[in-house]
Amino acid sequence: MNEKFEQFTIICKALNEQGITPLLMGSVGLEVLTERSWQARDLDIHVPGDARGWDVPAEKSIDEWSEIMKRMEGLGYRLVDLHEHQFLKDGEEVEFGIIDTLPAFAGIPIEQLKLQERAGVCFYLPTAEQYLRIYEASSKDSYRSNKNNNKDQEKIMYLLELQQNNPGNLSF
Repeated sequence: MNEKFEQFTIICKALNEQGITPLLMGSVGLEVLTERSWQARDLDIHVPGDARGWDVPAEKSIDEWSEIMKRMEGLGYRLVDLHEHQFLKDGEEVEFGIIDTLPAFAGIPIEQLKLQERAGVCFYLPTAEQYLRIYEASSKDSYRSNKNNNKDQEKIMYLLELQQNNPGNLSF
Protein backbone atom coordinates (compact mmCIF):
# COMPACT_ATOMS: atom_id res chain seq x y z
CA MET A 1 0.00 0.00 0.00
CA ASN A 2 1.19 3.51 -0.87
CA GLU A 3 2.69 5.44 2.08
CA LYS A 4 0.59 8.52 1.37
CA PHE A 5 -2.54 6.38 1.21
CA GLU A 6 -1.62 4.91 4.60
CA GLN A 7 -1.29 8.49 5.88
CA PHE A 8 -4.72 9.22 4.38
CA THR A 9 -6.32 6.24 6.14
CA ILE A 10 -5.11 7.52 9.52
CA ILE A 11 -6.54 10.98 8.83
CA CYS A 12 -9.70 9.50 7.31
CA LYS A 13 -10.30 7.41 10.42
CA ALA A 14 -10.17 10.57 12.56
CA LEU A 15 -12.56 12.30 10.14
CA ASN A 16 -14.93 9.30 10.09
CA GLU A 17 -14.98 9.41 13.90
CA GLN A 18 -16.07 13.03 13.55
CA GLY A 19 -18.89 11.98 11.20
CA ILE A 20 -17.11 13.20 8.05
CA THR A 21 -16.73 11.08 4.92
CA PRO A 22 -13.96 12.82 2.94
CA LEU A 23 -13.20 12.78 -0.77
CA LEU A 24 -9.70 11.59 -1.66
CA MET A 25 -8.51 13.84 -4.47
CA GLY A 26 -5.30 14.51 -6.35
CA SER A 27 -2.54 12.16 -7.34
CA VAL A 28 -2.94 9.88 -4.33
CA GLY A 29 -6.57 9.21 -5.22
CA LEU A 30 -5.66 8.66 -8.85
CA GLU A 31 -2.95 6.21 -7.71
CA VAL A 32 -5.51 4.29 -5.65
CA LEU A 33 -7.86 4.17 -8.65
CA THR A 34 -5.34 3.32 -11.39
CA GLU A 35 -2.74 1.42 -9.32
CA ARG A 36 -0.11 3.53 -11.08
CA SER A 37 2.37 5.90 -9.43
CA TRP A 38 1.79 9.60 -10.12
CA GLN A 39 4.62 10.81 -7.83
CA ALA A 40 2.21 12.47 -5.42
CA ARG A 41 3.88 15.28 -3.52
CA ASP A 42 1.02 15.94 -1.11
CA LEU A 43 -2.28 14.61 0.09
CA ASP A 44 -5.49 16.33 -1.07
CA ILE A 45 -8.56 15.71 1.07
CA HIS A 46 -11.90 17.39 0.43
CA VAL A 47 -14.48 17.73 3.18
CA PRO A 48 -17.86 19.47 3.48
CA GLY A 49 -17.85 23.25 3.41
CA ASP A 50 -19.20 26.34 1.76
CA ALA A 51 -19.80 25.84 -1.98
CA ARG A 52 -18.56 29.40 -2.58
CA GLY A 53 -15.02 28.17 -1.83
CA TRP A 54 -12.44 30.97 -2.08
CA ASP A 55 -15.14 33.62 -1.72
CA VAL A 56 -15.50 32.76 1.98
CA PRO A 57 -12.88 33.55 4.65
CA ALA A 58 -10.57 30.51 5.02
CA GLU A 59 -11.43 29.92 8.67
CA LYS A 60 -15.15 29.75 7.79
CA SER A 61 -15.09 27.93 4.43
CA ILE A 62 -14.77 24.38 5.78
CA ASP A 63 -17.46 22.93 8.05
CA GLU A 64 -16.24 21.97 11.53
CA TRP A 65 -12.83 23.49 10.72
CA SER A 66 -11.80 24.01 14.35
CA GLU A 67 -12.53 20.34 15.13
CA ILE A 68 -10.62 19.20 12.02
CA MET A 69 -7.67 21.34 13.13
CA LYS A 70 -7.74 19.76 16.61
CA ARG A 71 -7.81 16.26 15.14
CA MET A 72 -4.94 17.04 12.76
CA GLU A 73 -2.89 18.53 15.60
CA GLY A 74 -3.69 15.42 17.65
CA LEU A 75 -2.18 13.35 14.83
CA GLY A 76 1.01 15.45 14.98
CA TYR A 77 0.32 17.83 12.09
CA ARG A 78 0.69 21.58 12.31
CA LEU A 79 -1.21 24.16 10.30
CA VAL A 80 1.23 25.99 8.02
CA ASP A 81 -1.14 27.87 5.68
CA LEU A 82 -4.71 28.72 6.69
CA HIS A 83 -5.66 30.01 3.23
CA GLU A 84 -4.67 26.67 1.63
CA HIS A 85 -5.86 24.68 4.69
CA GLN A 86 -2.41 23.09 4.59
CA PHE A 87 -0.82 20.98 7.31
CA LEU A 88 2.69 19.61 7.63
CA LYS A 89 4.16 16.67 9.53
CA ASP A 90 7.67 15.31 9.01
CA GLY A 91 7.87 17.01 5.61
CA GLU A 92 4.55 15.52 4.45
CA GLU A 93 1.91 18.01 3.25
CA VAL A 94 -1.83 17.59 3.64
CA GLU A 95 -4.23 20.09 2.11
CA PHE A 96 -7.96 20.27 2.68
CA GLY A 97 -10.39 21.42 0.03
CA ILE A 98 -14.15 21.74 -0.09
CA ILE A 99 -16.13 18.86 -1.58
CA ASP A 100 -19.11 21.17 -2.13
CA THR A 101 -17.23 23.14 -4.81
CA LEU A 102 -16.98 20.06 -7.07
CA PRO A 103 -20.32 20.51 -8.90
CA ALA A 104 -19.54 24.10 -9.96
CA PHE A 105 -15.85 23.39 -10.61
CA ALA A 106 -16.07 20.17 -12.63
CA GLY A 107 -19.79 19.54 -13.11
CA ILE A 108 -19.76 16.46 -10.87
CA PRO A 109 -22.71 16.10 -8.51
CA ILE A 110 -21.56 14.96 -5.07
CA GLU A 111 -24.16 12.20 -4.99
CA GLN A 112 -22.48 10.63 -8.05
CA LEU A 113 -19.19 10.05 -6.19
CA LYS A 114 -18.41 6.43 -5.36
CA LEU A 115 -18.24 5.51 -1.69
CA GLN A 116 -15.24 3.34 -0.84
CA GLU A 117 -14.54 1.19 2.20
CA ARG A 118 -10.88 0.26 2.45
CA ALA A 119 -8.44 -0.25 5.28
CA GLY A 120 -11.25 0.21 7.79
CA VAL A 121 -12.28 3.69 6.62
CA CYS A 122 -15.02 5.18 4.43
CA PHE A 123 -14.28 7.82 1.82
CA TYR A 124 -15.30 8.97 -1.63
CA LEU A 125 -13.09 8.45 -4.67
CA PRO A 126 -13.78 9.87 -8.14
CA THR A 127 -14.13 7.46 -11.06
CA ALA A 128 -11.70 7.70 -13.96
CA GLU A 129 -14.29 9.68 -15.94
CA GLN A 130 -14.76 12.07 -13.00
CA TYR A 131 -11.00 12.46 -12.61
CA LEU A 132 -10.80 13.36 -16.30
CA ARG A 133 -13.40 16.10 -15.76
CA ILE A 134 -11.59 17.34 -12.63
CA TYR A 135 -8.18 17.51 -14.34
CA GLU A 136 -9.64 19.14 -17.45
CA ALA A 137 -11.23 21.81 -15.23
CA SER A 138 -7.98 22.19 -13.28
CA SER A 139 -5.97 22.66 -16.46
CA LYS A 140 -7.99 25.81 -17.16
CA ASP A 141 -6.98 27.26 -13.78
CA SER A 142 -3.85 29.36 -14.37
CA TYR A 143 -2.85 29.24 -10.67
CA ARG A 144 -2.94 25.44 -10.67
CA SER A 145 -1.19 25.17 -14.06
CA ASN A 146 1.67 27.33 -12.86
CA LYS A 147 1.88 25.57 -9.49
CA ASN A 148 1.96 22.05 -10.98
CA ASN A 149 4.17 22.64 -14.03
CA ASN A 150 1.37 21.24 -16.18
CA LYS A 151 1.58 17.79 -14.47
CA ASP A 152 -2.16 17.60 -14.97
CA GLN A 153 -1.66 17.31 -18.74
CA GLU A 154 0.06 13.93 -18.33
CA LYS A 155 -2.87 12.69 -16.26
CA ILE A 156 -5.38 14.02 -18.80
CA MET A 157 -3.56 12.24 -21.64
CA TYR A 158 -3.52 8.99 -19.65
CA LEU A 159 -7.23 9.25 -18.82
CA LEU A 160 -8.11 10.12 -22.43
CA GLU A 161 -6.18 7.04 -23.58
CA LEU A 162 -8.09 4.93 -21.04
CA GLN A 163 -11.33 6.39 -22.37
CA GLN A 164 -10.36 5.62 -25.95
CA ASN A 165 -9.39 2.02 -25.07
CA ASN A 166 -12.42 1.44 -22.82
CA PRO A 167 -15.31 3.41 -24.32
CA GLY A 168 -18.15 3.80 -21.87
CA ASN A 169 -16.26 2.06 -19.05
CA LEU A 170 -14.41 4.69 -17.02
CA SER A 171 -16.40 4.08 -13.88
CA PHE A 172 -13.83 1.82 -12.24
